[in-house]
Amino acid sequence: MLLTMIVLGIETTCDETACAVVVDGREILSNVVSSQIDIQREFGGVVPELACRRHIDVLLPVVDQALSDAGVSFEDIDLIAVAKGPGLIGPLMIGINAAKSLSWATGIPFIGVSHIEAHLYGALMSHGHRVPFPCLGAVLSGGHTSLIYMEGVGKYRLIGNTVDDAVGEAFDKTAKILGLPYPGGPEIEKIARGGDSKRFSLKAGMVKSRPFDFSFSGLKTGVLYAAKGPKSQYKSPLLISEDDIPHLAASFQEAALSDIVCKTLKAAAFYGCESIIFGGGVTCNGRLREMFAEKNPKRHYYWPSGTLSLDNAAMIAGLGFERYSLAKSGDSLDLEANTSLAF
Repeated sequence: MLLTMIVLGIETTCDETACAVVVDGREILSNVVSSQIDIQREFGGVVPELACRRHIDVLLPVVDQALSDAGVSFEDIDLIAVAKGPGLIGPLMIGINAAKSLSWATGIPFIGVSHIEAHLYGALMSHGHRVPFPCLGAVLSGGHTSLIYMEGVGKYRLIGNTVDDAVGEAFDKTAKILGLPYPGGPEIEKIARGGDSKRFSLKAGMVKSRPFDFSFSGLKTGVLYAAKGPKSQYKSPLLISEDDIPHLAASFQEAALSDIVCKTLKAAAFYGCESIIFGGGVTCNGRLREMFAEKNPKRHYYWPSGTLSLDNAAMIAGLGFERYSLAKSGDSLDLEANTSLAF
């Protein structure tokens, strides 16, 4: 059995620069996140080059802040964990190279972990690791929409994935079509409360012979054509009235979330999973949680807490502890970023 291990986590997969200090994969001593929404909002989405510049500027100050908030120094750190993928190649390389440099300079071992797996681990941390296995995992974020059969930490089988847009990406693109600010998820959810979800006929895509896969590209296009006319483009003017925007937002949200709820519950039934654990920023959507409770109130749902649902480093540090405990060693300095890393 390992003695108490203090882990420094680093997360730079997209546009959040995050560092955290976690003890034994459970106790969060600090969890610092530097957001880039102020920069990226102007462009309606993430510009990778701008994301890289901000990561470079703030990463070391965020590391220092995480250590200070936790009341520890590098002399107390036993392991450095970093997200190795998937994500944007530039931001990933910045985080990984920072972790390697810190490891080389201090002699502290480091380990790379999957950002997707970490999202699910965030839900485990939120519930004190009391989630029963086997269970179904659902990762719903701006970059990922996946269903995973989970037998335990480190024992997974990918059973469903998006073939095009992730659900969070579809929310962002729909918001851009409707003239709403980035990030789109919270904005769509907010105005959809005042809309009629049956006003526009929209439906998410099905993938032939793959019942648990997702496709949101056609749904996004349906919103575009409903808002701006057939064969229109993002920059085309809106043809619907301001009064119709909440109705279209509600129709889109209901179609996207209904697809997720339906396929997730079908997968849980098919694989005999009584429990479903969730990860990713889209899990913050209140309507999504309502729909799961309405559709099947007998299932056991494990949602991540607010601080662990969006991109953060506590989930990276926590998973790093688990992965290091299983492997009994860290990674070598030749570890590379993997933008398409899967389970």
